[in-house]
Amino acid sequence: MLETILAISGKPGLYRLVSRGSRSLIVETLDAQKKRMPAFSADKVISLADIAMYTDEEEVPLRQVLKSIQTKENGGKASLNPKTASKEELTGYLAEVLPNYDRDRVYPTDVKKLLQWYNILVENGITDFDEALQETQGDNVADRKGED
Repeated sequence: MLETILAISGKPGLYRLVSRGSRSLIVETLDAQKKRMPAFSADKVISLADIAMYTDEEEVPLRQVLKSIQTKENGGKASLNPKTASKEELTGYLAEVLPNYDRDRVYPTDVKKLLQWYNILVENGITDFDEALQETQGDNVADRKGED
């Protein structure tokens, strides 16, 4: 599921991949408006499945961090408001869900974006982070759909 959820640099929020054009991707906002627009090759577009958080030992896939937040929040939205939280509150929150995160390379702004993304996903019913974990460990989910 996280393979089709995209972040676009310089644009707020998250987007769902709708289709691929010859020179662009067609994306749809994950808000109530469901606005569609093209994302061109000049835009920095990344799938949430390709994002990881730095830790002291290795990088941890975003899906695992999201699952830890979901467990802490019992499946609900984040208890900490990322827009009003202080740097200390943000880093303390991340320390609860990812205790060994790299304090030199993960900034409070990264935690703020993580919590905003988590809330967007929960608000839009995208909460099966275990499914995302299974999809990326096996073969490509698009390949499996073609075999059915």
